[in-house]
Amino acid sequence: MNRRLTLGVNRRRRLRRLLLGLSAFGLTACAVGPDYRTPQTAAPEHWHARPATDSQNPPAAADSAIIHPEDAEPHAPEQSSADSTGLAQWWTGLGDPLLNELIDQALAQNRTIRQALASVAEARARRAVTVGGFWPSLGASAGASRSKSEARTSGGSGSDPAQDIVASSDSEVYNLGVDASWELDLFGAKRRALEASTAQLGASEAGLRDALVTLLGDVALNYTAVRTAQSRLEYAQRNLESQHELLEMTRWRAQAGLASALDLQQAVSSYEQQRAQIPSLESNLTQGMNRLAVLTGEAPGAVSDRLVPRRAIPVAPLEIAAGVPADILRRRPDIRRAERQLAAQTAQVGVATAALYPSLSLSGSIMLQSTTASDVLDGWRTERAALSLSMPLFRGGALRQAVKAQGALVDAALANYEATVLAAYEEVENALDAWTNEQHRRGFLLDAVAGARSASELARLEYQAGLVDFQTVITLERQRISLEDSLAVSDGEVTSNLIRLYKALGGGWSVFPQAASLH
Repeated sequence: MNRRLTLGVNRRRRLRRLLLGLSAFGLTACAVGPDYRTPQTAAPEHWHARPATDSQNPPAAADSAIIHPEDAEPHAPEQSSADSTGLAQWWTGLGDPLLNELIDQALAQNRTIRQALASVAEARARRAVTVGGFWPSLGASAGASRSKSEARTSGGSGSDPAQDIVASSDSEVYNLGVDASWELDLFGAKRRALEASTAQLGASEAGLRDALVTLLGDVALNYTAVRTAQSRLEYAQRNLESQHELLEMTRWRAQAGLASALDLQQAVSSYEQQRAQIPSLESNLTQGMNRLAVLTGEAPGAVSDRLVPRRAIPVAPLEIAAGVPADILRRRPDIRRAERQLAAQTAQVGVATAALYPSLSLSGSIMLQSTTASDVLDGWRTERAALSLSMPLFRGGALRQAVKAQGALVDAALANYEATVLAAYEEVENALDAWTNEQHRRGFLLDAVAGARSASELARLEYQAGLVDFQTVITLERQRISLEDSLAVSDGEVTSNLIRLYKALGGGWSVFPQAASLH
């Protein structure tokens, strides 16, 4: 009896040593497949688009912006020593309290942001699932069974069944068991899978930040569009009144025989043409308000009452710092997302490569059985331990082709990353160029509008004095109306192009606590 116990103890010790040795080997074994390295991307030394001031015609307010990319130093994703307006909260530099309120509301209620948050939560949970795969799986079972058997024997001579003796017996069996299994990560399949899920989590977090950058830009752009539509509508209504005055003056002159019927019809046509502009402007205004409501998480029309009181188009700050192109790689969330997707795909090559190698798994179980439920813990004990080694021998080349397929996806992910970087540079360059040129255009329009207004007023006076014909008056009136509308559009475009520049620079996501706390 003592010998049996000694043998059992020794067997358990050997098994424990074997398990510990295999565990240590599994933890220190190599991880096949390529190790990820962040791609090196050449960045331009400076931005090519540079604002220049027009010494002969300096633009007003926002039109004297200066950008000095060469003065900016490398910085953290949302900070810059050269950033005078604060890239982290760039919209506050526009000086519009209502815009700030709408952005705060959008950050709290926008459905796209909620979707992005859910995606981050999903990615975090999937990573936790991958981590769980490193641990052994443990299960328990319990059961009870009952069986009944009968035996019939002959009770005497003859074949009378009534004389047979029937013996029956009942038996009950109760069992309780625990089983465990563990697949060792010999060649790093699980470690590569964890690398992939960790990178995917990073991509989801970057996706949240990218959604925030987009949302901030969309709210500011649509708010500017609403104020621009209101400005254009105000110009249109003032010009409609002016056209009505001109129509009445022409009608009076026609009745007095001082103007022809053609002059009167031209005045009527000009008045109706101006009136026809208003419905489309009102429609644009309504659509902009509805879009803002949806962006802030409300039903269309919910924020219209707050927007109806007309306010000026937000004025762009006098100066911003775009930083150096290398900052874009650290700041823009879409670049970070593409880089994390590349890292995840690189790890998937290791997962596919590990499938070419052997896999080792351990399993064991302990089963207790008894004929009575109360004695099941003291009943018969059965122990089992198993070591399983499996290796693919022939799959028709499918496993190697799977590795090649994952490698091709890495090439695609790398190309996507490089394309994202180039697109980011392009977006900033275009935004800088558009902002600069629109400022110059607005300066020219200011002079043109001033001249058109003077010419139109002078033409009216000379027409009343009979010095010019009505065609001259109509031509100058239409020119003035067109230039005033163009000026209103340009006012909005100066601010809109600056917003697009801030958006291209990737600023703003750090104000959202859930995004700022991600690592």
